[in-house]
Amino acid sequence: MVQDRRVLYVGGLEEEVNRDTLYAAFVPFGEIAEVQIPNDPKTGKTKGFGFVTYAEVEDAAEALFNMDKAELFGRIITVNVARPMLGGKAGKAVWETNADNYFDKPGDKAEVGELNE
Repeated sequence: MVQDRRVLYVGGLEEEVNRDTLYAAFVPFGEIAEVQIPNDPKTGKTKGFGFVTYAEVEDAAEALFNMDKAELFGRIITVNVARPMLGGKAGKAVWETNADNYFDKPGDKAEVGELNE
């Protein structure tokens, strides 16, 4: 999976920061294609991070250099090149899906007492 160096992860966001605020903070470094701030589906509140996608890799690099460890709304933010999601299942613990049946594969079960033989 190829990493798109135009997409920046921005962490440590204050709850009040919205897409317009994040856009305004990052637009001085170049043309922005997209800004995303995911919300928690249960609470509707932001998760405290977002993504800024630049049109050009050079602009993203400039923003990364200037904005990592900068202050935004009273918080020090972290800016990194975003990593692609693995498996496309964000926000779900790997042990949640079929956890009770994980070890129930044919041939894997041992009867009580077999392990002591």
